[in-house]
Amino acid sequence: MVSIILGIVFIAFTVFAVLPVCPLAWGPEVIAFLKGFAPVLAAFIGLICVLIGVADLKDKAEAKKEDAASKDTESKENK
Repeated sequence: MVSIILGIVFIAFTVFAVLPVCPLAWGPEVIAFLKGFAPVLAAFIGLICVLIGVADLKDKAEAKKEDAASKDTESKENK
């Protein structure tokens, strides 16, 4: 319950700070921050995607090895 109230308070402050009619009027600064942060965020997300892709390829290769090993042991047991 406390987290919901704090979330509402922070959202209300954000709206208050960004609106041009309020005394803070941080709208242009927020836009400038978002413009500067967007490429950094895109690079970070891209790096995470690459790391997830590499881990997925490793997992698939290991699964193939395990399948091949289990087929070898099954064929040896049948003989």
